Amino acid sequence: MVNVAIMGHGVVGSGVAEVLLKNSELIAKKAKNEIRIKHILDLRDFPEIPYSDLFTKDFNDIISDDDVKVVAEVMGGLHPAYEFTKQCLMAGKSVVTSNKELVATYGAELLALAEENNVNYLFEASVGGGIPVLRPIAQCLAANDLYEVEGILNGTTNFILTRMISDGMSFEDALKMAQDLGYAEKDPTADIEGHDACRKICILAALAFGKHVYPNSVYTEGITKITSADAAYADFADCAIKLIGHAKLLDDGKCTVAVYPAFVSRKNQLAHVNDVFNAITVKGDAIGNAMFYGPGAGKLPTASAVVADIIDCVKHLHARKYLSWDDCDADYIADHRKDTVRMYVRLGYTGERPAVIESITSLFGQIKVLGRQGEPSDELAFITPFASEEAIFSQLGTLKNCQVLSTLRMLD
Repeated sequence: MVNVAIMGHGVVGSGVAEVLLKNSELIAKKAKNEIRIKHILDLRDFPEIPYSDLFTKDFNDIISDDDVKVVAEVMGGLHPAYEFTKQCLMAGKSVVTSNKELVATYGAELLALAEENNVNYLFEASVGGGIPVLRPIAQCLAANDLYEVEGILNGTTNFILTRMISDGMSFEDALKMAQDLGYAEKDPTADIEGHDACRKICILAALAFGKHVYPNSVYTEGITKITSADAAYADFADCAIKLIGHAKLLDDGKCTVAVYPAFVSRKNQLAHVNDVFNAITVKGDAIGNAMFYGPGAGKLPTASAVVADIIDCVKHLHARKYLSWDDCDADYIADHRKDTVRMYVRLGYTGERPAVIESITSLFGQIKVLGRQGEPSDELAFITPFASEEAIFSQLGTLKNCQVLSTLRMLD
C-alpha cells in the first residue's frame, strides 16, 4: 500500500479524491499497488462528505508523515504552494500538480530539487487538463528534434471567440454567457488577458526545447480588444479568431514565445477547434505535425491527469522519471517583433477610399481588402503581405489621415 496526500479540496482536489476512491481497484491494478488517501489539506471543513475524517488544516501532518510517499498539490497560486512543494520534495516525497502558475514560474528549480532528492515532480494536468500532451512530448516524441509548439490553450477564451464568430455576439455578451455556464470565473482576468495561456506555453516550450521560459519574458495579449467587426472580417477572410500560444526554436538557439489572438485560416485544423476544447500542435523533424485535442479543463478531466501522475509516481517510487529542463539565460527569448508575419489591419480613415488603398499599397505592396455586412464608409480592413511585425507597425505609423483600430496576426 502507498499512502498519498492531497493539498487542496477545491474543484480539482475534490475530483482527485473522487477518482482515487471511486476507481480504487482499477487504479491498484494499474499502479501494481493499492493507493490510499491518508491526508487532505484544506482550511475549510467538509463534515458532510464520507471521507471527512481525512482532513487536516496543518501542513505539518503531511510533511512529518514518513508513510506519505506522494503528494498531490492542487491548491493553485504560487504561495504557499511553492513552499509546501519544496518541503515535500526535500523530504523525499514525490509531488504531482495541476498548478500551471507554479510550474511556469518555478519549474526549473523544482525539477532540479526533485532530481537531487531522487523523487518525481510531475505536472501533466498543468497544460491540457485532461489532454495527455506533456508525457507524449517527453517520451513518445523523444527521438524528435522539436522546433515549434502552438495551439489553443484556454477553453474559456475559445468559447467566447466561438460565440463571437458563430453567433455574432459581442465580447461582453459572450463573456457573460461563459460565466453563466460556469466556463469563466467571476474574475476572468487570467483567461481573457492571456495569462493562463502564457503559463501553459511556457511549460510546453520548456519541455520541448529544454530550457525554462519565464512568463514575465513572454509577450502576452488577450482577447478583450476583439470586436464583432473583427469577427465579421475574419469570417469574410475564411478564418476564425483564436487565442494562440506559440513557441518556436530559432537557428541561433534562442526561441520566440508569445500569446496573441490571431486570424487562423480554416485550412488549419486549429480553426475548427471550438467552444471549450483545446488543441496543441507539436512540430518535429521526424514526426512532422502532431496534434493533441480534447477538453482542456474541468473537474474530472483534470483530476484524471493528476491521478495518472500519482500512478506514475507509485510505479516509480525508487526511480526517477526523466522529465526536466535547464534554467535559461537572460537573452534566451528573442524579440517576437522580428518574426515574419502577415497582419490583419482595420483602419478608420478620412478622405477618398481609392486614395487610401493606393497609399497603403504603396507601403506594403499587394494587400487583400476585406469586407463585411454593414461596413462603415470610413472603415477599411485588409491583410498585409509577409514582413516583420516590427516593419508592419512602423509602416502603419506613417499613414496619414488613418487611425489603426485593430491589428491581428495571421496563422495559415
